[in-house]
Amino acid sequence: MDLECSCAIARTLAVIGERWSMLVLREASGGTTRFADFRDNLGVASDVLTDRLATLVEHGVLAKEPYREAGARTRYEYRLTPIGEELQVVLGALQQWGDEHLPWHDGPSVIRRDRRNGRPIHIGYLDDRGREVAPHNVDRIRTAAYPA
Repeated sequence: MDLECSCAIARTLAVIGERWSMLVLREASGGTTRFADFRDNLGVASDVLTDRLATLVEHGVLAKEPYREAGARTRYEYRLTPIGEELQVVLGALQQWGDEHLPWHDGPSVIRRDRRNGRPIHIGYLDDRGREVAPHNVDRIRTAAYPA
């Protein structure tokens, strides 16, 4: 995993960029916490899931917490950490893009609304005053940390 790269996108993808990692995050944001539930909901092989969960825990995206049901051995739950919860914006942007450009015949799988007033919401750029900025009006200015 190349976390020494100056590109923040490359470093981020080294942690969450694999397909199964993103789907684990989708499930976790929906409340899934247990290994067997992740495996069953996603249809992912156990060894792949083990690897993805370990990477997400290693980088602080998920927290691994023990639990034990009566008469059973100790197992682990995986819960989003605060930095993992921040990734909901990334998941929302992916879902929003997919619903617009790769629409499902039955419509979107999730509709996001402001829980305070029920108004529909979307993912977008905001300036430092909270006003939306259209993507075509966003400049990307390279810093010294990211050489040309």
